Amino acid sequence: MRKTLTWPWVIAVVAVSGVGFGLYWFQPWKLWQDQTVQEALPEVTQTSAPPAVVPSDETPAPPSQATGPQTLADGELISHEHATSGTVRLVRLTDGSHVVRLENLDTSNGPDLRVWLTDAPVKQGQAGWHLFDDGKYVSLGKLKGNKGSQNYAVPRDVDPSSYRSVSIWCDRFDVSFGAAELARA
Repeated sequence: MRKTLTWPWVIAVVAVSGVGFGLYWFQPWKLWQDQTVQEALPEVTQTSAPPAVVPSDETPAPPSQATGPQTLADGELISHEHATSGTVRLVRLTDGSHVVRLENLDTSNGPDLRVWLTDAPVKQGQAGWHLFDDGKYVSLGKLKGNKGSQNYAVPRDVDPSSYRSVSIWCDRFDVSFGAAELARA
């Protein structure tokens, strides 16, 4: 009777499973894949009532000037876990809604990156890598691309004035790739 070699097979199965899990978890190929997104700032169209009929002996009032989107706060992204640069703006649109706008973003790609609006201060270096999930934060969604300019809607029930920073947050590893302190305009 021939003895089967079970240990080498068990080791091989465990090794292949470990490599498969590691590839899924870390997604190292994303370090060499860039995704560029170029979005314009959203324009909100307002419906207007038809002009009122004014008797000819009265001078009509001049049309009111509609104001466009207004920047409420902005800041420059600093690097944390990965080299990150660009500008962040908190913008109120003409309909009263808010967006966080990333402009000229340049960071590494990674697994499970999110855009967070937070109440945490922005700190340089490793001191700033892990603090954004310590306090209050709102996830505005997955990062659309690691390069370019893009918009993230702030939910209507969120008061953006109670937040002071934006982080490009890796939810898988609980670390900030980069962040910006929002200075009120």
